[in-house]
Amino acid sequence: MARDVKAKATFTPERIIADKGKVSLEIYDKSRYGEIVGDKIYYSLVEGLYLLEKKRLAVKDIDGKSIKFDNYVKKARRKDKDFLTKYYVFKEMRDRGYIVKTALKFGAEFRVYDRGIKPGEDHAKWILYPVSEGDVLTWYNFSAKNRVAHSTRKKLLIGVVDEECSVTFYEATWLKP
Repeated sequence: MARDVKAKATFTPERIIADKGKVSLEIYDKSRYGEIVGDKIYYSLVEGLYLLEKKRLAVKDIDGKSIKFDNYVKKARRKDKDFLTKYYVFKEMRDRGYIVKTALKFGAEFRVYDRGIKPGEDHAKWILYPVSEGDVLTWYNFSAKNRVAHSTRKKLLIGVVDEECSVTFYEATWLKP
């Protein structure tokens, strides 16, 4: 597939929606971006921005006007003030070759599949929580996150975004001494 061919999608405040066409299906089949629902593919806002940045997606608003990176971020931050923190963590994991999907039904931000594993082939390895370096995480909040990971049989991964937008990952697991 030619690298300059992009899937066409529409920005909504909740998600990015594309027709289930040849390009969007190839993107899905190769790396599991999006979720197929009927004749559409729904992308999370972070997936949409990542694909836009990688020049795999052309995004328009509901009036058909093209949306560029900075405008996309502005629109997404209206919905979620922590959008950029989540995006930097998502981007770092995707750039490292992991498949990252939403995990809202688990009470977390993302679930992460080990390299080479696609959703449906096996379960996710981690539950991932993105946080900004300046955020306060109490022991109570940390324990709650760890319990969610443990109850879903996944490891807890915290992605900390610093002032330079670099991400450091910390994995926490239960130990039985």
